[in-house]
Amino acid sequence: MNPEPTVRNRLPLTVALATALLLTSCGGGSDDAGGGSASGSDDVLRVATEGTYAPFSFHDPGSNELTGYDVEVAKAVGAKLGKKVEFSETQFDSIFAGLESDRYDVIANQVTITPERQAKYLFSAPYTVSTGVVVTRADDDSVHSLADVKGKRSAQSTTSSFAEVATQAGAQVEPVEGFTQAITLLKQKRVDVTINDNLALLEYQKTTGDKDVKIAAKIDPPSEQALAFRKNEADLQTQVDGALQALRADGTLARISEKYFGEDVSGE
Repeated sequence: MNPEPTVRNRLPLTVALATALLLTSCGGGSDDAGGGSASGSDDVLRVATEGTYAPFSFHDPGSNELTGYDVEVAKAVGAKLGKKVEFSETQFDSIFAGLESDRYDVIANQVTITPERQAKYLFSAPYTVSTGVVVTRADDDSVHSLADVKGKRSAQSTTSSFAEVATQAGAQVEPVEGFTQAITLLKQKRVDVTINDNLALLEYQKTTGDKDVKIAAKIDPPSEQALAFRKNEADLQTQVDGALQALRADGTLARISEKYFGEDVSGE
């Protein structure tokens, strides 16, 4: 923070000049909010992810190492660009604020491309194509389509695209920090549904064996997920798109996808 005016005015001129030069060299000022370099460093790619959203971004139970489909895709992109990848883990509802404040360069967390987001951010080429689903308790037969969530309570991260889907369908959104908490509230009957990615629900059931929740309805059409950047990062977006194209061509995206899902969900 800048010092108070009464204090600043007492600074000797040489100290004030030195301070100004230091701030300039460190990229201080308004550049932190919107401008600045294409990344935190030319040889570092700063990536934001949740770290709690299996199988996309989570900690391996054995090693506690951050891993997942999105994490491996981000690492592969960094390798193609010759950049070291540094991850910042944050809740999804604060992830875009961190991007806007230049705390990282890109979000890798199954960010669905929507017109509203495209108005505010740049996106890479998609690296996942998936289907949204309405999840209910296994004994609930009241939901057969998205229209049936009208008037129901839906547990959602408030800034997620699925929260928007729930709201537009007439559901009352109950804010949660992520998918795991949403499932917990659903099983406790504190909410009626949650809307999320079918891949996330299938992974949850595969790893936990939980049969108390089910996919009650699918949402058409399928959605596309991509890496997200600030609007002033067109150069970085172009570089990343080139890396993703190379990873698709050499089979890396398909290999990573098959590792986590047993099939290629990376699209074309």
